[in-house]
Amino acid sequence: MKKLILLFVLIAPFGFSQELKWNTTPLNVKTSIRGMSVVDDSVAWVSGSGGYVGKTTNGGHDWNLKQITGFEKLEFRSLFAFSSTSAIVANAGSPGYILLTEDGGLNWREVYKNENKDAFFDGIDFWNDKEGMIYGDPIQKKMLLLRTHDGGLHWEEISGSPLLEEGEASFAASGTGIRCLKNKKIVIATGGKVSRLWISNDKGSSWNTIPSPMIQGESSTGIFSVSFWDEKKASIVGGDYLKDSLSIDHNFYSLDGGKHWLKPMVPTRGYRECVEYITEKVMIATGPGGTDISHDGGIKWKPLSDEKSFHVVRKGRKGSLILLAGNSKIAVLK
Repeated sequence: MKKLILLFVLIAPFGFSQELKWNTTPLNVKTSIRGMSVVDDSVAWVSGSGGYVGKTTNGGHDWNLKQITGFEKLEFRSLFAFSSTSAIVANAGSPGYILLTEDGGLNWREVYKNENKDAFFDGIDFWNDKEGMIYGDPIQKKMLLLRTHDGGLHWEEISGSPLLEEGEASFAASGTGIRCLKNKKIVIATGGKVSRLWISNDKGSSWNTIPSPMIQGESSTGIFSVSFWDEKKASIVGGDYLKDSLSIDHNFYSLDGGKHWLKPMVPTRGYRECVEYITEKVMIATGPGGTDISHDGGIKWKPLSDEKSFHVVRKGRKGSLILLAGNSKIAVLK
């Protein structure tokens, strides 16, 4: 049975108040959803543990989830969907697989496999329908970094991938530690004992770093998600997943592309695994402990929902559909 919660928030870019409906749909399968890709107001895909991948073609009203045959034990935490028929998933763990479907999920093709014991994919994003990147935890201290030029049919390892510090890796909590931006730019967030942003302006051929004020120093700490509205406005969330109510140095915003990070006047209510821009001013951040919203670009946050066990929030690349997903459930915000 669907649970309907009515919330009043400022969601429009001009600041008028309208009613936002939070509609949660429990799923009939046991899976922790971490991967999500919202194509438009109708089409979205999700992926998670137990080898499950699913999609909707009617804006989240109905969902069809199924396990990928032969991969039922994998956690598909990285996902990118091009359309209702074409999508890519990758798992967190070794061996590391990248799978592609071109028939709406009926059949999946293995397009990459990494058998290194340290293989672990954390996120995937694309600049367009052909060019994209996927990244993962370090192998021999170098970030696992792959690039495609043909929509995911073939992947090449980037020889000049970043050299990470001891204890520096990333989190596959929501698949949003990577963002492909305009003008060949890409941003990747790391966490753990060292947490920072890696920036490339040439689609991954060369890199520089930006330090972050995010809590770090332990394997459970750091940036879990990064989001950009444009070249200047950005937000990072995270914290310590072992102390999810800790509200110290766990979310920040920037007005200059990450060169300087500002602490909110009122932060989110603790550890958050995903942050997403809805409009230039409106952002939503979610995590196992609840969901928060900011109406002023991250300066002040307030509770949006106390519902637990959500991991990811995404807005459609086209249109206005907003979805959240977590432990065997998906919510639609309208």
